Amino acid sequence: MQVRIYRPAKNAMQSGRALTDHWVLEYELETARRPEPLMGWVASGDTNNQVQLQFPSRDAAMEFARKKNWQMDVEDEHPRKVEPRNYASYITYRETKKA
Repeated sequence: MQVRIYRPAKNAMQSGRALTDHWVLEYELETARRPEPLMGWVASGDTNNQVQLQFPSRDAAMEFARKKNWQMDVEDEHPRKVEPRNYASYITYRETKKA
């Protein structure tokens, strides 16, 4: 069974980074998704895609997958780029480059 381990991104609707301090293990799709004939919703014959397991660290998630003998695809955590700025930098004029 193939699983994917990653750290979730922060919610785009909020500026805080709450609920991003864990790692997620989820199953890869084994069957293709297709539209349901009656309602047109996207459906899949595989119910494992509804399961997400949360772990406190990357190593804990990897150890769990190893115990189950699952093949894993681990995505590295993306570094956070923070450009420190103060209020004055928002209101100062910056000349834009002309193409």
